[in-house]
Amino acid sequence: MKRIILLLSFLQFVSLCVVGQITLEECRQKTKENYPLIRQYELIEKAEMFNLENASRGYIPQLSMSAKASYQSEVTKIPFDMPGVDIKGMPKGQYQVMLELQQTIWDGGNIHAKKKLTEASSQVDKEQVSVNLYALNERVDQLYFGILLLNEQLIQNSLYTEDLQNTLNQINAYMQNGIANAADVDAVKVELLGAAQKRIELEESRQSYLRMLSLFVGEELPSNVTLVKPAAILNSSNDITRPELLWYEAQSAQLYTQEKNLQSGYLPKFGLFVQGAYGNPGLDMLKSESSPYYIAGVRMSWTFGSLYTLRNDKKLIANNLSRVSINRDAFLFNTRLEVAQQDGAIESIRKQMKDDDEIIRLRMNIRKAAEAKVANGVLTVTEMVREITAENNAKQTKAIHEIQLLMNIWKLKYILND
Repeated sequence: MKRIILLLSFLQFVSLCVVGQITLEECRQKTKENYPLIRQYELIEKAEMFNLENASRGYIPQLSMSAKASYQSEVTKIPFDMPGVDIKGMPKGQYQVMLELQQTIWDGGNIHAKKKLTEASSQVDKEQVSVNLYALNERVDQLYFGILLLNEQLIQNSLYTEDLQNTLNQINAYMQNGIANAADVDAVKVELLGAAQKRIELEESRQSYLRMLSLFVGEELPSNVTLVKPAAILNSSNDITRPELLWYEAQSAQLYTQEKNLQSGYLPKFGLFVQGAYGNPGLDMLKSESSPYYIAGVRMSWTFGSLYTLRNDKKLIANNLSRVSINRDAFLFNTRLEVAQQDGAIESIRKQMKDDDEIIRLRMNIRKAAEAKVANGVLTVTEMVREITAENNAKQTKAIHEIQLLMNIWKLKYILND
């Protein structure tokens, strides 16, 4: 029992170590593997296999059975009598039971056309699933960077709380020297309480985001999990390689396959057949008795009905191809607009970040000067707390800009599928 407990403890420790940190790429991959839609790939492949097998069985000999019984008011008779010959003629009550075996020799390419169309249709379905799964990346990214942003805000909140606590200690010392009063202490305590409330809000939001991310990746992420900041690297080419483009290509390929398959509708079809039957009358129409018989031969069928609609069918396919092309062009146009928008957002944040360090440096100087003025009694504590808050806001702004830059870079990577 002790060994089992030690083993379980070790496994739990290893599990915690493994889940100690996670990357954005891992979250995306785990989400793709965990999302129920991924199982559609297997279903599409099975459906394709079944349809291909059914199409191939068109070359298997086809056996059919038929039976009929009838009574007719008149039958064919010989209009004269022959001396010494008793001709009974056909019976008015007739019946027949027949088995027929058919073997396709050439069906005009219809079976081959069905196979190609099945493969093309399955590819369209697979690419559609890929598009839907790729859209999950954006939702995962939003949660991931939302947690990173909350992490930075929690760090800044801790630093702000620490600054306020140091300020409170200073104010208590000032009170002993008669420089500050109880109202000044209360002013700092109010800020401390506000920072504590803000921390509770941030922690609850982070926990909520973490729970949603856990549902996506399919495993429980502990509250102390470390989310690794992804690299801020962009491909300079800005080539669009989204799965939607493969989806449009698959749709076009399906329509081209349909166009090629039109010819199988107006080509002749050849096959062999063997009929075995038992009935009355048999092949000898003048023999009024039940008898077995068979017929074997070659059969050709040629239907011209599809030629009447062939021209319009081709126009309809051409029209659908144009629609796919227009949808593809519209997608690329909108995507390029998003790329331009993201490029502008990234450049704007980078320009703002150039001044963040200088703003923080100046705010720190102002805060230190305010502390000195309070110590000399020429500035109120409330005004000093205001400067401490302004410095904290400047630090938070820098932290937010860093995460926003990552968010926009990875959103651009998502738009391009970089």
